[in-house]
Formats: sequence, structure tokens, C-alpha cells
Amino acid sequence: MPGPTTNRCTIDRRCLLRSMVGGSLLMPGLLSELLAAESAPLAPRQPHHRAPAKNVIFIYATGGVSHIDTFDPKSTASGRDGTGKDRLMGNLFGSERNKQCGTEVSNLFPHVREVMDEICLVRSMKASHFDHSEATLGMHTGSPTFARPSMGSWVSYGLGTENQNLPSFIVIAPHLPYGGTQVYANDFLPAFHQGTRVLPGENPIANLRAPGNTENLQSLEFGLVERMNQAHADRRAHDSALAARIQSFETAFQMQQAAPEAFDVQQEPEHIRRMYGLDRPSKGPGADFAWQCLVARRLAERGVRFIELIDTGSRPNWDSHGEMQEHARLADNVDQPTAALIKDLRQRGMLDETIVLWATEFGRTPTREGKNGRGHHRDCFSIWLAGGGFKGGHVHGATDEIGKYAVENPVEVHDLHATVLNQLGIDHERLTFRHAGRDFRLTDVHGRILDDLIA
Repeated sequence: MPGPTTNRCTIDRRCLLRSMVGGSLLMPGLLSELLAAESAPLAPRQPHHRAPAKNVIFIYATGGVSHIDTFDPKSTASGRDGTGKDRLMGNLFGSERNKQCGTEVSNLFPHVREVMDEICLVRSMKASHFDHSEATLGMHTGSPTFARPSMGSWVSYGLGTENQNLPSFIVIAPHLPYGGTQVYANDFLPAFHQGTRVLPGENPIANLRAPGNTENLQSLEFGLVERMNQAHADRRAHDSALAARIQSFETAFQMQQAAPEAFDVQQEPEHIRRMYGLDRPSKGPGADFAWQCLVARRLAERGVRFIELIDTGSRPNWDSHGEMQEHARLADNVDQPTAALIKDLRQRGMLDETIVLWATEFGRTPTREGKNGRGHHRDCFSIWLAGGGFKGGHVHGATDEIGKYAVENPVEVHDLHATVLNQLGIDHERLTFRHAGRDFRLTDVHGRILDDLIA
């Protein structure tokens, strides 16, 4: 909770704002909005327009998933099996169509294929860069070359959160992906909106429980620290980083009660845990993904605004240069939990208000590299969205017969971001923050809303 108020007025931002209103430089309504933002920076905010979605679960497959072997399967006919002189290589894993909507999906993702009637598939995505770190940052921040706030930070800044006892933006990742902590950084946005990283497993957040202290003693200790922090902050009221750090202490105190319960998947019925695959003997990168997906649903249920799930780190991952069979184990670990997440959200009535976004940084080449691998490919790849008002069973865009170029309705990263924000009720051109003399936004000076994706 916010610390005690004070009547003392030093030369700080709050007093300056009041002085400016007194001199008719600011309208009283604007003053109230600014002061409210200072006192409750993560309070829920009204969107720009009515929209179906309230939160986002962003599933990020790091390394560059092959579209040809997953969601845009290409034929192995006409010598495209890797033996021809042209080195063309089609889908190595076979494919089938969803029985309801007819969308063709590789046999790497049989469980996700079953829920394609809930999924809006984009086959004409274009990457912002051809190297991992840059393309990863582009997908997360809209900028492959400069440090910018993450999409999760922008959503937190624009909408706040519905649960003050948990962070508004949580990243569940066993390892850091390419781009490191910048993928969930707030950069120039207020520090309240930085992502909080959680590790899958029995101890998701280190030092969450106070060792050996009783609840009453800890409350007394926290009260003393809060008063000392407030006195320190009163003399430095212009320091937003300090205010954010103090707020983080308060959030951490509340999290001691809320987080253990949110992360405790043993509270779930056995049939739910089995549906996600928690009972499977998964191994290797992505082995904890069932836990990640179930916790993501629990966090969304508790009002967390933006949750990101990263299955692996910067190595090993989906970057299959030498052997495409590496995709098989990774897909096996994430396929069932991903489909279960969509089914679970649907059966709980949460899918309409939750956007599930699955993405990777770029695709892979239609030609063979090394023994049986593929190289980086930025000109086209596949991503998909479910829930949040997106069209289920719909395919947007198309690639040529070998999966080299987008030939119908190409989609840029800024278009994707603009459309996701739109479904959250945010006008991407109005969600701005003034920094270094200019107004920045997630979509920079680009981005168009893809109406074809919206139901």
C-alpha cells in the first residue's frame, strides 16, 4: 500500500504541478490525472476505446522456429527432400488439417492443431532483422537497434493492473533469451512497469518468504522501513527511480501473501494438471513449460496484465542450423501445454478477454543448411493469436510454394503490435511517452491495425 502522506511541500514535481495550475498553465483535470498517476502508478486505467481483451499471455519460442516444418508446411515433392542439387527441403515431419477449420499444421504440433479453430494464424509475418538479438528485440520492443520499452511495459503503462498484490508484467523464463533483460525492460518508461522475471519450479521468486520472522514482527519491521523510505523520498520527490524502488518493496511485501498461492499448481484438480501435462516425464529445454502455462492461466485469472512465457534460452533452442530433428523434442515439450492453455481459458470463459500470442523472432530457410538444418529467414514466418476478439480458424497471408517470400498480405512487427494494442482498447498512436524531447510509442511512426484478423 502507498506510504503515509505528508503536508510538507518541497520544491518537487508535485509542488511544481500545483504551482503551474495556480498560474493557469495546467488544467485542474490534467493535474488530478498526473497526481493520481504518482500516487498509484499501477492503478487500473480506462482504455481509449471499448475492446474485448483485458490481458495478454505472450508465448515466445526463442531461436527462430521453422514455419515450413510447423504452421506453414510445404510439400516434400519434386525433389524438396534435401537430396536435390537445389538443396530445397520441405516439411520433414508430415502434416494434417484441423477437422473443423481445415488449417494445415505439421505433426510437430498435433495438440495445437486440435485447437486451430480458436487460432488466428498469420503466415506472412516479416522479421525486423536477420540476427537473433536484433530480431528478438524487434518482436518485443518494436526496435531491433535501439533500447526501447518492452511491449509488456507499454501495456502495463497504458492500462495498469487489476491486482496490486502482484506485478503487472511477469516473465516466466528458465533462461534469458537473445537480447537478455532488454526483452522485458521498461527503458525510459517509469520503473514500475518493468517485467518481473520468475523461474519455473519450486522456488519461482527467490527470498519471497521471510526466514524465521513471524507475521507481526515482519509487519512492524516493514512499517519502520516504510516511514524511513518516505522521509528519504520526501527530500527527493523528483526521483522516479527511487519512488519505483520503494513501490517495489511494498509490492514485494504484498507478494509474500499473493504469489505463493498463485504459483501453487498443486491446488489445481488432477485432471487439469494432467491436461497441461504436468505428469509427463519431459526432459531438456522447455521441460517446465507445462508448469509455465498453468501458472500463466492462474496469473491471468488473478488480474496480472501481461504474462510472457519463454520456453528456452539463448542456447539450446529452436536455432536448428545443423539438424531439424532438434525441433522435435522442443515441440513435444510445448505442444500439449500450449493447447491446454487455450482449452482451459475457453472452458473458464476467459479466452474472450485474454489474448494468447505465440511468436518467434524469424523463420528458417527453405533450403538445407549443414547436414539437415536450416538458416535464418526474415522474409516470412508464422505467428498466431487466440482469444481477445481474434478470428478463430482463420489464416491471414500466404507464402510462395517453397516458403521463401510472403506473397499475400505481408505483416510487419509494428502492425502486429498495433493490432494487439487495439484489442486491448489502446490506440497505438495515442499511447506515447515523452523522452529526450520527443514522444515515443511502441509502434514508433509505423503500424496499421489488421482488421482481417479481428472477429
